[in-house]
Amino acid sequence: MFGIGLGEAAVIAFVAIIVVGPERLPMLAKQAGRMLRKARTFANAARDELREELGPEYADLELTDLDPRTIVRKHIIEAMEDPAPAAPKRRGLRPLAPGELPPYDADAT
Repeated sequence: MFGIGLGEAAVIAFVAIIVVGPERLPMLAKQAGRMLRKARTFANAARDELREELGPEYADLELTDLDPRTIVRKHIIEAMEDPAPAAPKRRGLRPLAPGELPPYDADAT
């Protein structure tokens, strides 16, 4: 949870008890819980609105998908997994022999 271990959470709780006092701590914890619930509700509402506006092809959209690092990582991994498409064969083209000059069109220049 938030990258905080059990030891750090205990230290934070101990400091909170000393600073706030044991009589006001339950009230502050209740307010913090309400704020977290409200923030989660806002985030879910924003995600649902984005899904609705973007259409059915984005039905599995998550807010973490909008992180630029995730997008870049996803596309790089997809590009590395897909085999490179073969170059289309073009008729009449061949590599130049050593010393051979490329064709030159005087009218085109």
